[in-house]
Amino acid sequence: MEFVEKYQSVLVLVAILVGLALGQVSGVPAVADALILPFLMVMLFAAFAGIPLSRLRAAFGNRRVLGSSLLVNFLWSPLLAVGLGAVFLREQPALWVGLIMLMVTPCTDWYLIFTDIAGGDVPLATSLLPYNLVLQLLFLPVYLYVFAGTLVELPASLLVESVVLVLVVPLALGGAARWGLIRWRGRQWFDRQVLPRLSPLQIVFLSLAIGAMFASQGGVVVENPRLLALMAVPVVAFYAINLGVGFAVGRVLDFSYGELVCFNNAILSRNSPTALAIAVVAFPNEPLIPLALVIGPLLELPLLGLIAQAHLAVSDRGWWT
Repeated sequence: MEFVEKYQSVLVLVAILVGLALGQVSGVPAVADALILPFLMVMLFAAFAGIPLSRLRAAFGNRRVLGSSLLVNFLWSPLLAVGLGAVFLREQPALWVGLIMLMVTPCTDWYLIFTDIAGGDVPLATSLLPYNLVLQLLFLPVYLYVFAGTLVELPASLLVESVVLVLVVPLALGGAARWGLIRWRGRQWFDRQVLPRLSPLQIVFLSLAIGAMFASQGGVVVENPRLLALMAVPVVAFYAINLGVGFAVGRVLDFSYGELVCFNNAILSRNSPTALAIAVVAFPNEPLIPLALVIGPLLELPLLGLIAQAHLAVSDRGWWT
């Protein structure tokens, strides 16, 4: 992992503090508000440029892991998010919507790193990645309309506009750039020279977007300092519950250790940058929704690190054969 990747949580925290400080300067909030979406668009372009959509067919080599991960990610996890929100965030509908958005978007990058760290099946994990991306593009608007539409105002036209602007456009541009560079210089050059730079670029622009968000909405945070802390409780509960679900499914379906690690990381890691980008556009009058999603990058890296160590402990002690 690059320096920027290792310290993503620290960078996000620094971006929050710097954003809050700059937000107190006259004129800065308006400028920062205009910069949030461009920063997120660059971040998503870098994310989508690194995704090998051509590997969709490869996942069919292991239908047990593919099928079970898709069921957990796109059926169980959305229902779990709704339930956790009902328990912990009933009095805060904006945070509840943020939780739903975070939990219905499975990761498209980080889980590969932690699958590798814990000695899991990385090629299998890579073959699952395009499915996570394509299906969240299809289902995220549906989940938002069904679940979030009952909690906050969400016009259907604005939802469609946000998905097209924030997801479809960067996906198309990223895919075109990937295809063009590979065709021009070859896949080996792309994998060695371009791919390693995409993840740090994502983190830098995500941090910039978060800093701009806190600069533009610093007043909301100052008025509601405890609300973001409230969001951390159901997020940690989600990771704990889904980790248990992962081990249970792995035992029932007789996964190998490599398959287990791949499966657990696929159902635990969340795509908070994508959810954040959608929230900025879809909920212009609900600043707490995108602010709530900032808790994802802050918690995800340390939690996935702990889970990787738990997997290694299971392997070292011979508890999974």
